[in-house]
Amino acid sequence: MGSCTASAVVNFAVELEAACAALYEAMARTYEKEQSIFRELAKENEKNERLVRRTYYEVVSDALETGFSFEGLDLLNYTLDCRLENKAQSEAVTMALRSEERIEQFYLAAAEQSKSLLADVSRVFEKLIRQRKARKATLRKLLQVLH
Repeated sequence: MGSCTASAVVNFAVELEAACAALYEAMARTYEKEQSIFRELAKENEKNERLVRRTYYEVVSDALETGFSFEGLDLLNYTLDCRLENKAQSEAVTMALRSEERIEQFYLAAAEQSKSLLADVSRVFEKLIRQRKARKATLRKLLQVLH
C-alpha cells in the first residue's frame, strides 16, 4: 500500500470535491425541479475545494519540514462513480448519496492520520465530515420524496 504525500492527499480531496460538484451541476441541469438543491450542493463543493487548498498551503512548510506522509491510505479506495447518463432521478440521488459517503470515509481516514502534524488540515477534514452528514440527510429526504 505504501504512503501518500500530503500534497497527493490534498489534491485527491480537491478532485473529489470537483467531481462531486460536477455531478451536482449535471443533476441540476437534468432534474430541474430540484435544481436549487443540486446547485447549492455544487456551490458547497466549490467552497470546500478552496478551503482544503487554502488550509493546506498555509501549513505546507510544516509538512515539508517533517516529511509527513499518509501511511497506508489507498486513494483508489475512495474514487467516485459520477456517471449520470440515463439514470432516473432516484438512481442519481442514490449515486450522489454513495459519493457523499465515500468522500466522508476518505476525510475520516485522512483526518485521523493528519491530526498530529497537520492539525489545521485535519480540522478542515473534520469540518467537512460534519458537513457531509447534513448533505446526506438532505439527499435522504429527497429520496423519500422521490419514492
